[in-house]
Amino acid sequence: MSLLNDDFLLTTPMAKKLFHDHAEKMPIIDFHCHLDPKEIYENKNYKNISRIWINEGNFGDHYKWRLMRANGVPEDLITGDGDDYQKFLAWAGTIEKALGNPLFEWTHLELRRFFGINDVFNTKTAPAIWEKANQLLATDDFKPRNLIKRSNVQVVCTTDDPASDLKYHKLLKKEEDQNGFKVLPAMRPDKAFNLTDDGYGDYLDQLAKVSGKKITSFKSLVGALRQRFQYFESLGGRLSDHGLNFFHFVKASDDEMNEIIDKARNNKQLTKTEIDQYQTMLVEALMHLNKEFNWTMQFHMNVIRNANKPMLKSFGTDGGFDSMGTQPDLAQEFMKLLMDAQEEDQIPKMIIYSLNPNDWMELATGMGDFQQDGVQKLQLGAAWWFNDTFSGMKKQLTIMAEESLLPNFVGMLTDSRSFLSYPRHEYFRRVLCNVIGEWAERGQAPDDEDYLGKIVEDISYNNAHDQFHFFDQD
Repeated sequence: MSLLNDDFLLTTPMAKKLFHDHAEKMPIIDFHCHLDPKEIYENKNYKNISRIWINEGNFGDHYKWRLMRANGVPEDLITGDGDDYQKFLAWAGTIEKALGNPLFEWTHLELRRFFGINDVFNTKTAPAIWEKANQLLATDDFKPRNLIKRSNVQVVCTTDDPASDLKYHKLLKKEEDQNGFKVLPAMRPDKAFNLTDDGYGDYLDQLAKVSGKKITSFKSLVGALRQRFQYFESLGGRLSDHGLNFFHFVKASDDEMNEIIDKARNNKQLTKTEIDQYQTMLVEALMHLNKEFNWTMQFHMNVIRNANKPMLKSFGTDGGFDSMGTQPDLAQEFMKLLMDAQEEDQIPKMIIYSLNPNDWMELATGMGDFQQDGVQKLQLGAAWWFNDTFSGMKKQLTIMAEESLLPNFVGMLTDSRSFLSYPRHEYFRRVLCNVIGEWAERGQAPDDEDYLGKIVEDISYNNAHDQFHFFDQD
């Protein structure tokens, strides 16, 4: 079998039918990514393949950065201002050693699907690939909007702070028909949680200004966030996204919350209990808002952020220095949150991701305690970030099937900063089809292509289309 041939990852006749006749044709709803709406709107050609593959200033692909560092590449040729061609050669040398890493397959997929380059990528083939790829990148077909359209993407949900004016979303909304896809905001209120940050008070002032709601208490903070929900929804927003790197469930009264906010505004020392109280009560308030607006609430949990402090100081956040978290009781603490919210019937639709797969079984079984309202309200999110691998995807799909209803799954998300990342959806769909095809081969599923094909199409696209209501206003 040649590298990445038409049937790669597909090991049974049914798997091949499911992918080629069902999954492959389905559009993409990218309901969580980190693309920049400004780049989509400005729609400029990239200078060369290093700029779209490795870095453009501080913006780039963390997956690649981490792998290049592991290969001893100097930072100047990763996130620095080093020569772009030398960066490309350094990436080629890294890929030569990346066998078994998903980036080995993703890199070759991107070369094949976008550039029509079928050569194995290494330091020998790199010069010719550099020339061909850069010639194509200079054409209209390789501008960001056309890359999205060529990937059969119908919706892109970016990650946006509540205080954002969503300027580029408003501009892109006017051009939806011309573009052929939607770019919608998804709210990520991480800065509202960063009460130990020196800029917390300034952020509340910014949020107050943009919302038109003076923030003097916890109640008024929630009021300002409600206004932002209204604003995001006016531009098509239907999801929120929340990074719970750690979580301990500790309730607090409004008076206690007001005191905590006042201390944080004045940069006073906060206790661990106060931090846990603030996080708990703000998460609960946001759950209420998500339920009120009928949004889907995403939680990304159990992450160690910015472990390399010298690099954090010199580069800033999002430099590729995060890793899997190890809070052993995180799923249990999250269950306490669900139990408390259910007392007031305030659990919204949720997709729950943990970077630590040790949490998956506890989360998947715990969700079953709160399924009601006529929908599969809570789902175990796709194999996320470091689990976004062949084995990770297979494990997540298996747990979702064994502990819930896989045919209701909303499927894959890109979680990427690159316009060339959409073949990851193809990769996921191939894994999905192979898992189901193996079940059919072993007699665990019926040898019925129509039945299984419908499940594959639903997970690939239809379920996300129906859950998120992105097209209700069309």
